[in-house]
Amino acid sequence: MRKRKHGLRTFAFAALLSYACFGGGAYAASLAERLETCAACHGAGGVSAMDKIPSLAGQPEFFVMNQLILMREGVRRIEAMMEVVKDLKDEDVLALAAHYAKAPAGRTAEPVDAARAAAGAPLADRLRCASCHLPTYGGQEQIPRLAGQRIDYMIDAMKAYRDNTRSGADTQMSAVLFGLSDAQIEALAHFVSSK
Repeated sequence: MRKRKHGLRTFAFAALLSYACFGGGAYAASLAERLETCAACHGAGGVSAMDKIPSLAGQPEFFVMNQLILMREGVRRIEAMMEVVKDLKDEDVLALAAHYAKAPAGRTAEPVDAARAAAGAPLADRLRCASCHLPTYGGQEQIPRLAGQRIDYMIDAMKAYRDNTRSGADTQMSAVLFGLSDAQIEALAHFVSSK
């Protein structure tokens, strides 16, 4: 059983060091297989074409790593992901995170509603969304990229934050979105995705 007394960053460094020292040619095939599994839902190259499934391409490396660990450890429970992540080794997590961080971020085929996006701009300013997600909405560290993300996915995610029903979620987002109407959430999703 792995000890979890150190912080996540210490764990990430140790796992990365282990991968760098012991990773080998046999592992490359395993990564290719895992990427193929991911692509079935998250899209070729990590740009999702599937309703309510997020794009992974261009997400910050630490964010992807953190989410995979939370899912693998059962903190963030997503039924469709449970079988996929249950046997991930630390080096698998690090390799997947590095791959998707380097993948070119794309825009999904969902159309952005210009009127909703315009209504979302002042709301994003008032909520100070860019202070964490950056002015480009490209994300950083454990903060996800929102630019180009699937709108339907973000609407569902933000409603879950608002309603405090997202497992393993950062409560800061619940506080930011608390009290917003569905229409406001939809406007925010259209705005940040358009970036």
